[in-house]
Amino acid sequence: MDDISKLLQEAKPLYIARKKQRNRIKAVLCMLVGAVMISTFMPQKSAFVDNGEWVDYEQYISQTSPIEDMGLPVDEYGLLMVS
Repeated sequence: MDDISKLLQEAKPLYIARKKQRNRIKAVLCMLVGAVMISTFMPQKSAFVDNGEWVDYEQYISQTSPIEDMGLPVDEYGLLMVS
């Protein structure tokens, strides 16, 4: 019984050090996965090609309303106004 007690006391620091190391690895992996998930769901500025030129999509929408081009009444957002 005494030998087992000595063996446990000898292995205790190694066990604790490995446990801390595994916990750090898990924490880093969780942070990386979280960062990837956040970057995946964050809206990113998009652009598309119009007549061979790169155009900012938000700027293109704010300047042009196809409904307004047809002569229909629109609100300040460029949406069809229903009266």
